[in-house]
Amino acid sequence: MTKKTLGKLSDNAFGMIDLPVLPSDLLAGFRALPDLTGIVSDAMDELGIVGTVPAALLTPRDPSARLVGRALTVRNVAASAPVPDKVKAGVSGLGEIEAHNLAEPGDVIVIQGVDFCSNLGGISATIGHRQGEIGAIVDGGVRDVDHSRGIGYPIWSRSVSPITGKWRVETIAINQPVMICGIAVDPGDLVLADETGVCFIPRERGAEVLQRAQRNVTAERLREEKIASGTPVSELFGKSR
Repeated sequence: MTKKTLGKLSDNAFGMIDLPVLPSDLLAGFRALPDLTGIVSDAMDELGIVGTVPAALLTPRDPSARLVGRALTVRNVAASAPVPDKVKAGVSGLGEIEAHNLAEPGDVIVIQGVDFCSNLGGISATIGHRQGEIGAIVDGGVRDVDHSRGIGYPIWSRSVSPITGKWRVETIAINQPVMICGIAVDPGDLVLADETGVCFIPRERGAEVLQRAQRNVTAERLREEKIASGTPVSELFGKSR
């Protein structure tokens, strides 16, 4: 069935309507990795891919959460009209509902947002969760994080604020490229997140990153075995260490 937009935004605000499918074995491979973002960040360094954001910048609002999914992107900007005028008009500038409407199970909503006010609250998280989204990455503020934790919808965000974004934020693009903490993210890219940070992997490079990460996991396990067996510290690392 052809997907349709809701009419909240103009047609030119939309990039992709149908995102490319990520192979299930690729997603499963990343989910099976230990120390998810640490192992993957090392592999990305080795392959010359810039795409890791530390948890100090995008903080997990549920430190126990972990996700591997596909990026569904939203770009927000600060509203141009004064807040009192927007309140009087009674029309919210937030349009992430358009992204929720296009979501498929396993998607992660990735928002280039506005800081210190909410780009995503409890009702929005509830809709996203119902649509099958597995969480949200927000370069900006969010609120109602206790609600999101309660429904199993993990969020990584730059800030938390009780201040609504309805009158302070305008959504201008859905499924177009976004910048998250200085990193370019395209719709359909791989998103990995855990308590130590977030990794964005260009979808065309996912397989090689996974292969390199799996190789590194094997090397780490061999080193752990040597440590457990009493191998001297001087013999644990090569000169590259």
